[in-house]
Amino acid sequence: MRFRTESSPHMIPSHSVGGVMQQVLMALVPGTLAMAWFFGWGVLVNVVLAVLFAVAFEAAIVAARKRPVMATLGDNSAIVTGWLFALAIPPLTPIWVTLIGIAFAIIVAKHLYGGLGYNPFNPAMVGYVVALVSFPREMALWPAPETLADMSLDLGQTLQTVVTGSLPGGHDWDAITRATPLDTMREGLASGRTVSEITATPLFGSFSETSWEWIGNLFLLGGLYLLFRRIIHWHIPVAVVLGVAIPAGFFWMLDPDSFASPAFHVFSGAVIIGAFFIATDPVSASTTPLGRILYGAGIGLLIFVIRTWGGYPDAVAFAVLLMNMVAPTLDHLTRPRIFGRSRRGPPPGDGHA
Repeated sequence: MRFRTESSPHMIPSHSVGGVMQQVLMALVPGTLAMAWFFGWGVLVNVVLAVLFAVAFEAAIVAARKRPVMATLGDNSAIVTGWLFALAIPPLTPIWVTLIGIAFAIIVAKHLYGGLGYNPFNPAMVGYVVALVSFPREMALWPAPETLADMSLDLGQTLQTVVTGSLPGGHDWDAITRATPLDTMREGLASGRTVSEITATPLFGSFSETSWEWIGNLFLLGGLYLLFRRIIHWHIPVAVVLGVAIPAGFFWMLDPDSFASPAFHVFSGAVIIGAFFIATDPVSASTTPLGRILYGAGIGLLIFVIRTWGGYPDAVAFAVLLMNMVAPTLDHLTRPRIFGRSRRGPPPGDGHA
């Protein structure tokens, strides 16, 4: 009697793509709620709009390619892309900025290369960089948490602001926005002030502004959850954080009045969410153990270099995209040795006599 043998692989995978993306979405919830607590309804509005746009573009492109729409949407990758993009933009970003950014993320950065598994760049970061370069004013309108709380924008007023691009009640943007901690540090140092003078305000906590510290801590909690569930490997997040902290610590020890501390760099901006949720993208990141370490360290170093001497106060997106280009080379150069083979050639006996 013959038994039918299914084709390989014969081992059931521990994680499906859809299941992995669901875990990532769950891990994003604490940090997202923290951002909503400090910055208001705009954070959640951004998430909903970006996710809806991402799913709609994904469905349209998949249908145009004559692929199964529901099966593709079931991997939840479009939702993750939209969610990460939404967290990177200011809470009251106009709707057309979100639409254009998501269009580039899904259509150009993902499906132009063949869809999930073929994209060389992180789609959410491509969309963010397109929005940042195209709409610098809108992407710089980060409201001050305490000012936004004083205004008490309800959900309806937030939706009105996002749709129209104008604040309700005749409020002026300059009255409610303030530089982010990285902008504050950058502008203060450029004006000749010392780090201690810049941080000697009630807004700053132990490392950065209190709100950003809490946001970073809760994204860190989500990242640790992903490590615990073995959704991501430790190499990239640890390497990213150390890649930022080590050079920042070196320059800080040389001149603490002119360079911010390592803790400030780690807990300001998007380093934590970048290390655990963006740099660890399984498609565009390096895949070998040593390659992951070099890839993460490169991202961290580029973040510090661009923040300190470049043209942008935060540089996570640019650092990730630059290292996305290097990832295939890192994988090629750091391939583990196959048992029975040398690193440079086939085993004895494989060649022609």
